[in-house]
Amino acid sequence: MDNSREIIIMVDDDITNLNVARNNLAGNYKVLTAPSGEKLFHLLDRINPALILLDIEMPDMDGYEVISKLKENIRTAQIPVIFLTSKIDPDSEFKGFSMGAVDYITKPFSRDLLMKRIDLHILMEKQKKELQKNNLNLESEISEKERTVIELQNTILKAMSELVESRDDVTGGHIERTQYCLSLLFDLLIEHGVYTAELELLDKNLLVMSSQLHDVGKISIKDDILMKPGKLTHADTIEMNRHTLYGVNIISRIARSTTQSDFLKYAEILAGSHHERWNGMGYPLGLKGNEIPLQGRLMALVDAYDAMTNDRPYKDAISHMESIEIIRYEKGRHFDPRIAEVFLEHEQEFALESNRLLTFMTY
Repeated sequence: MDNSREIIIMVDDDITNLNVARNNLAGNYKVLTAPSGEKLFHLLDRINPALILLDIEMPDMDGYEVISKLKENIRTAQIPVIFLTSKIDPDSEFKGFSMGAVDYITKPFSRDLLMKRIDLHILMEKQKKELQKNNLNLESEISEKERTVIELQNTILKAMSELVESRDDVTGGHIERTQYCLSLLFDLLIEHGVYTAELELLDKNLLVMSSQLHDVGKISIKDDILMKPGKLTHADTIEMNRHTLYGVNIISRIARSTTQSDFLKYAEILAGSHHERWNGMGYPLGLKGNEIPLQGRLMALVDAYDAMTNDRPYKDAISHMESIEIIRYEKGRHFDPRIAEVFLEHEQEFALESNRLLTFMTY
């Protein structure tokens, strides 16, 4: 066995599931299997894995009991745990995340999706350990450490945002376009003297950088909902709307692992508030008017504009002019009226750059 490969432990009482997971992952990782929670803890006495894939429904000790015991032990508490289970109800997913799981994948699983998620979480764990190591020497070589932290932050952001976009090829480029529009809107508001005092308290670079994570919660939305080619059912819509709460949860867990978390504070605000509406009819909290953080009000407009003017699994794109009419109508309803007014005054600038980015990414 190649000693350079990371170790993953798969825990499941079904021998068929163990064999399938081992065969899918063996080319990239050392895969050890355990048919029960008790056997897992015997392995952990002598092995420190990079990640644990854990079934929920097992006799004697179920997955929830296993992860609870893992988190109680300082030696195993930091091992990333992904639930790999046939339980598909939202309450089970939420319970898993609440107990400290880093991800939740339902069976039967796609090999490529499973591999991508494992790669992401192992990368994140490596970056977290690197950050912690760097923080021990924070008092020396300050400028070098700051550069390293920024590079690590960008690596995490890029990996996570690429994972979100990989779930649905149709929405590729959404992150780049919304980043550009957010930056342009920020500058235009200052130019027009709109919310100047509030904007000057924000770090524009951190805001734009962290906007890559505004939809990170979609990692937790199942494919049959996220990529559904038609209208969502009421239950589907409720689950889709939870991506905001899932995003906040994911980002807050990352933030707890590092002292260098200013950009993650921005990301958490954006993830949780970019679907709130000025009239209070948005989600997840139904905030109204200035109760909505300014960052969320900015993101709400650029996110909606990009969604309208680009294809999605459930709808075709509409023209720039049609989207502008909708934004004009929704000013003071969906969107902050002052922000929408500046956007509408400069709508051609947003159209030109969005088209340039779209054209560039098709070649």
